[in-house]
Amino acid sequence: MFRRSALSRKKYRQNKWLNLLAVVRLFMVRPYPQATVRVQYGTQTADTLSDDDGYFRFSLPLDQPLLPGWHPVSAQLVSETITKKTVLAEGTGEVLVPHPTQLACISDIDDTFLISHSSTILKRMKVLLTRNAHSRKPFEGVVAHYQLLAEANSGSDKTNAFFYVSSSEWNLYDYILDFSKKNGLPDGVYLLSQLKQLKGLLKTGQNKHKTKFTRIVRLLETFPAQQFILLGDDTQEDPVIYASVVEHFPGQIRCVYIRQVNEKNRLETQATLSRIQAAGVPCCYFAHSAEARQHSVDSGFVES
Repeated sequence: MFRRSALSRKKYRQNKWLNLLAVVRLFMVRPYPQATVRVQYGTQTADTLSDDDGYFRFSLPLDQPLLPGWHPVSAQLVSETITKKTVLAEGTGEVLVPHPTQLACISDIDDTFLISHSSTILKRMKVLLTRNAHSRKPFEGVVAHYQLLAEANSGSDKTNAFFYVSSSEWNLYDYILDFSKKNGLPDGVYLLSQLKQLKGLLKTGQNKHKTKFTRIVRLLETFPAQQFILLGDDTQEDPVIYASVVEHFPGQIRCVYIRQVNEKNRLETQATLSRIQAAGVPCCYFAHSAEARQHSVDSGFVES
């Protein structure tokens, strides 16, 4: 919940000043802390409080288990000073119940499928501030690979769940979602980092790697019977984080994919991936998505 939030962008123009203003506005949000939120699914409701960043978690008891797939839910900001029936704002969302398939995927975002130049702060800020969700590009072949993984051995009318776990902040959620939809990436659940204010804009996507590990662990503990494929890159801490995940959950990780982006990290990354392979989990360290796709085919995840 936000007292002030950025307006959703409906038109995209190739104007760097408009793009700059749009991104700056994403970091000018004002959270609504400790607000009463009423969540509804069907005829069932539950009240909860937002945290200091305006976000909230809820638990809603159900009469019967939900079927796999996406389910609509609504959330309302209700008044504590007028009457508890007064709705000040409302919105809708979706909750995913994954299909019981053989695989699920956890993917990083920046420099894993979205070209971001994360290892060079000046290049990263330039592309973030001067381009928009429709003018930025994914790596060649990555969308086709992800679409294959979403459908791999899943059976008819089912898809493998995708979870996008990133060090980018929740400020960029709409930006990332627009990019993903425009480029045809698989629908998924986004788990981003803590909200930042405008003063933190120049440090976006930095220093949230420990919480990234925590978010991945939460997924593995929520779905203990699920096999996961991890996808990341070598610009920051993905190899180290994934090695720790494998050490703690060796039976749940089916494969690790790391995109080679930063040449100076190559030897260190290879050493880290050797640790993962020694634990019995196959790895693919690739420069082009075609290599990763072929590895998926050779491993039997997808059909050629």
